[in-house]
Amino acid sequence: MTAVDDLDSKPPEAVRLAVSRAENAAVVIAELKGQLTAARPSFILLFVPHRLQLDDLAQAVRTGFPDTVVFGCTTAGQITPRGYEDDALLAIAFERRHFRVASTLFKPISPVSIAEVVSQTERLASQFRATPGRKRLALIFADGLSKQEDILMAALEAGLKDVPVFGGSAGDGLRFERTHVLRNGEFHSNAALLLLLETDLAFNGLGFDHFQPTETCMVVTSAVPEERLVLEINGSPAAEEYARLVKVPVAELSPTIFAENPVLVRNGNLYHVRAIQQNQGKHGLTFLSAIDDGLLLRLGRGKEIIRTLDSGLAVADKDGEAPDFILGFDCYLRKLEIKRKGLDAAASEQFRQRRVVGFNTYGEQHLGVHVNQTFVGVAFFRPKGSMPL
Repeated sequence: MTAVDDLDSKPPEAVRLAVSRAENAAVVIAELKGQLTAARPSFILLFVPHRLQLDDLAQAVRTGFPDTVVFGCTTAGQITPRGYEDDALLAIAFERRHFRVASTLFKPISPVSIAEVVSQTERLASQFRATPGRKRLALIFADGLSKQEDILMAALEAGLKDVPVFGGSAGDGLRFERTHVLRNGEFHSNAALLLLLETDLAFNGLGFDHFQPTETCMVVTSAVPEERLVLEINGSPAAEEYARLVKVPVAELSPTIFAENPVLVRNGNLYHVRAIQQNQGKHGLTFLSAIDDGLLLRLGRGKEIIRTLDSGLAVADKDGEAPDFILGFDCYLRKLEIKRKGLDAAASEQFRQRRVVGFNTYGEQHLGVHVNQTFVGVAFFRPKGSMPL
């Protein structure tokens, strides 16, 4: 890998970064403010560890940033300038000279009203006046336990038309109890937050995983689609059949086994991961993406994950320049696999060298599709002729 200056040795121009590992919400916000004194943000994104008390944090945000627009979500881990972390609150302040933002909140999203999402999205886009010479993209942060991201993404694509959409589903560590998005000083569950951005920066979207299909096929023979619940695979209890195919006892099924033995679904010439979240009851399996009766799945086999991470993050602009920073949405299942294999230090080094910040998700949104066990990101490049700060 060609060495690139990391975010500490060469701070990004378009954003300011702050990190707090304090346990008290008021201390967290005070530390962030201290690190962001030079920022002139259009808005701030907060990626929140599950250990913080959200009511206290919301109050601290309202008190500490009364005149700043703050968005965010809860996470299953963070990607800070150090790389992977579990208990850090990461703040990204997007500088106003490079970014404008408009936002809307969809609530409730379970169930999703497609007509309302399309109408609300079209209204947001029409009211957000375009600036000549600038480009648009959208970021979406959704309740990661809503089971609605597939439908939500289809509705957003209809409402936003040619605007590319990237994002991640909010997490809750490995508890899977409740996830939240942050807007206007309040945390919301059963909700999704859409940010429409306008920027003078060139950017590239990223999306990659590290799996290839095997010859091992399976058919969903009984499912509850609205719950993303599979009851039978190949006519047998789902958990038992999956365990047989991956050659482990049912009692040993775990998030790590699911991470290392994903199932894939074909879409045209591409395969996407349909990640398993957890066992459900004695025999069922709950998935993180849409599932239905008759769906043909293939067992996936992993490629070398650090090598694919290196190649996937090795992006440059048309002049060969490295990104100013990469905003990353990385599935928590990827992090579990990386940790199990003892590769977390190597992955963190990749993130540092490639200037990545972001969070670990319960699912990823990439150009109109909800995916799992994937790294999705946006690489932003410095404007030409700009001077380092």
